[in-house]
Amino acid sequence: MNKVVINESACKGCGLCVEACPKNIVKLDMERLNTKGYNPAVCVDMDSCISCAFCATTCPDLAIEVNK
Repeated sequence: MNKVVINESACKGCGLCVEACPKNIVKLDMERLNTKGYNPAVCVDMDSCISCAFCATTCPDLAIEVNK
């Protein structure tokens, strides 16, 4: 099971989750756009995730869910 689940269609690419991640594993996917035309956030190394949920708590659009 993925620890970080990002609803890419709800993401507006603000980058707050990228700044909040202490492990630097949340990035904006600059290679593609979501349905709203934004670069969505992605977790690039799920195994390194510590489930701190900083990314989810800083997301203003509630687009991130963290499972422990």
